[in-house]
Amino acid sequence: MPWKEVRPMDERVQFISRYLDGEKMVDLCREFGISRKTGYKFVSRYERLGPAGLEDQSRRPLHSPGKVSDEIERLIVRLKGMKPSWGPKKLKTRLEALHPGVSMPAASTIGEILERHGLVRQRRRKRFQQKLYPTGLTISQAPNDIWAVDFKGHFRLLNRSYCYPLTVSDLFSRYLVGCESLQNTRTEPARECFEALFDEYGLPERIRSDNGSPFSSVGIGGLSELSVWWMKLGIRPERIKPGHPEQNGSHERMHRTLKEETTRPPAHNHLQQQEKFDQFREVFNHERPHEAIAMKTPASLYSKSKRPFEEKQLDYPLHDVVRTVNSSGDFRLPGGRFFFLSKALRRQRIGLRDLGSGIWLVSFSQTDLGYLDTNACKLLPDNPLGGQDLED
Repeated sequence: MPWKEVRPMDERVQFISRYLDGEKMVDLCREFGISRKTGYKFVSRYERLGPAGLEDQSRRPLHSPGKVSDEIERLIVRLKGMKPSWGPKKLKTRLEALHPGVSMPAASTIGEILERHGLVRQRRRKRFQQKLYPTGLTISQAPNDIWAVDFKGHFRLLNRSYCYPLTVSDLFSRYLVGCESLQNTRTEPARECFEALFDEYGLPERIRSDNGSPFSSVGIGGLSELSVWWMKLGIRPERIKPGHPEQNGSHERMHRTLKEETTRPPAHNHLQQQEKFDQFREVFNHERPHEAIAMKTPASLYSKSKRPFEEKQLDYPLHDVVRTVNSSGDFRLPGGRFFFLSKALRRQRIGLRDLGSGIWLVSFSQTDLGYLDTNACKLLPDNPLGGQDLED
């Protein structure tokens, strides 16, 4: 008999729906095979995030008042077919001349329309090759100095859906801050987990990860949307050297114990697997002696961070110019030209410091990204004028 296909979040949706219809928590938890603590946990997620707390949903708005009409989009595509060598700016100017009084979209929007219709030939960008761990690794001296994060290897639950455990631990105390059963490794669900952890435990000074998604990328500085958000909160990302998991050894050792005690066998569904993870965290943090900390428990050494979770606008009082990176990852150079920086930095404020001779130091949050040579339009890792280079 073939396996019955079950969506990963079906159990959560059914559980919440029946709870909202008035069924008792104790009866629902007994039927779904979970504790009341786990049941109330998902009710709290639903109340805080709505349906997005139960499964990934599109954040696309239901109504887009600025959406280009189908008629104008057809005009753009038709004119591009007649003038295949023309770019968005030329097309916009010509359309405004042909249809006076009609409001035409911005050139950037026209470019997106052309790209969607396959009418744009992509140019290969020469990207700046930077180390994936530019700041090196530090030693944790106190709780919340460094949190380690990783996705433990995915595995199948008994209902045939995949589970990707997102794990977060404090390297000083070995305290397992979080272990969440996710159905993928995308940025959005990972960020929601970190929002909940930051609300409960405060902010760490640094977060150490490997070079995989969603923690890093192949772009400048290894920045990803998630690590950019961390930096905006004042958290410094650290990345281990590729192919050297021993640089995050204590976290990897915890993964081995986690696998032995929670995945053999796996649970039937995500609710029950989360129950296993929660029970493991309780024992690991409060009962299990740890050899690396003189047989103490992680909870006996850990304390919450005094840095509250709050998002602030970045300011650069020591820089000469502040720019906002646009939705394409570009920003305007002093003088009017545009320079591609990183799509991970879209809609973020960056600081520029004039070093003279057309050289600008480009910074985001507390991190210097490189030295921009406006004459060659290149971002360099070293200062071509001499002086102190970027930290390795």
